[in-house]
Amino acid sequence: MSITPEEVTETLSMVSQQHLDLRTITMGISLLGCADEDMGRMCEKVYERIVRTADQLVPVAAQLEREYGIPIANKRVSVTPMAQVAAACTDKDLTPLAQAMDHAAETLGIDFMGGFSALVQKGIGDADRRLINSIPEALASTTRVCSSVNVASLRAGINMDAVLLMAQKIVEAARLTTDVDCYGAAKLVVFSNMVEDSPFMAGAIHGSGEADATINVGVSGPGVMAAALEQLPDSANLMEVAETIKKTAFKITRAGELISREAARRLGVEKGIVDLSLAPTPAAGDSVAKILEIIGVGECGGPGTTCALALLNDCVKKGGVMASSSVGGLSGAFIPVSEDAGMIRAAKDNALSIEKLEAMTSVCSVGLDMIAIPGDTPVETIAGIIADEMAIGVINAKTTAVRLIPAIGKKEGDVLEFGGLFGAAPVMAVNPHAGSVLARRGGRFPAPLNSLKN
Repeated sequence: MSITPEEVTETLSMVSQQHLDLRTITMGISLLGCADEDMGRMCEKVYERIVRTADQLVPVAAQLEREYGIPIANKRVSVTPMAQVAAACTDKDLTPLAQAMDHAAETLGIDFMGGFSALVQKGIGDADRRLINSIPEALASTTRVCSSVNVASLRAGINMDAVLLMAQKIVEAARLTTDVDCYGAAKLVVFSNMVEDSPFMAGAIHGSGEADATINVGVSGPGVMAAALEQLPDSANLMEVAETIKKTAFKITRAGELISREAARRLGVEKGIVDLSLAPTPAAGDSVAKILEIIGVGECGGPGTTCALALLNDCVKKGGVMASSSVGGLSGAFIPVSEDAGMIRAAKDNALSIEKLEAMTSVCSVGLDMIAIPGDTPVETIAGIIADEMAIGVINAKTTAVRLIPAIGKKEGDVLEFGGLFGAAPVMAVNPHAGSVLARRGGRFPAPLNSLKN
């Protein structure tokens, strides 16, 4: 499909009046050729490979911004899950690899780098365990590196040993970064059914089924969607709301498709996917919560919220898939509490609870995202929250994730201040009745019956 001049003109209007941007242009890079039994040599190879492959990413993104007038909020890189690369060595501490990634990110001038990651949905290998044990120090000693661990999938079930281990590492990551509002935990996410091509942090990796280097683009546009829906009268029925969402999602995604094509061509790498997720920011008007309230919910989190979110998510996908030949990643609507002004307000008003957010994750793109919890929350409780979210992903054959931030030294009602796209996270109440038995039973929650599709 060709891009018409009329589409360009309309897109420029959305940029100038409704805060449209592309949330990220992310280059995925394979590091499989960097494996080495010597840690020093491997770090050198990782740094060299990333810098050599992505050396023009930021300049090309800046050039595209100037030419098309569409802001690109973040320039990012994702790499092969580092546990796979590190299997070649025997070092217990894999932090130097994260530091090599961070050095490369600094050299390139990018915002974030994802891939200090492991996939342990069915079992934890030696390299996986070494990487997971290194995560807290790796995140505390780097600025731009993000980490993700896949602990569940439709075909494998839930690795409950990995769930408890990750709950422990989340707390450790928060404790090591208490001086910066526990920021380390904000760069760590636990997944069910992780995808190989997401451009969004903290969960971006470059999967083993990808080309050596690819360009993946993540669109945004909650402000555009809200502006379109505000044109409808309260008397409009839900079918009319759905049609408006679909048409607007198509327009937003076309902007991402244009930049994706041009970036891949100019960088000489494979064009990957366009992730058409509505990704909010703390800026006024750039909120998924506001969209739900325009649809008709009194305040985000109130009765009807899950229904409105399901409608939004489904119609975003329906509109977006017609605008790109390669829709992928997560694609839908994100509900990160700290990154959405409306979610922050709803949490402070006690309209939005963790339990309601969990219900919402059954119909949205990802899961419990950027949620601050009291710093004294027991590890078993955190493991229970993760296990619940993983079960939603496994049973419903969808990607779900958990990014919790234990606010060390803080209690319910306090606020963590991150600034930028990460925003501010009000510390939310946690149900205290998790107990200590389930999280420590270990073993594996078996794959559900609907995994048998062959």
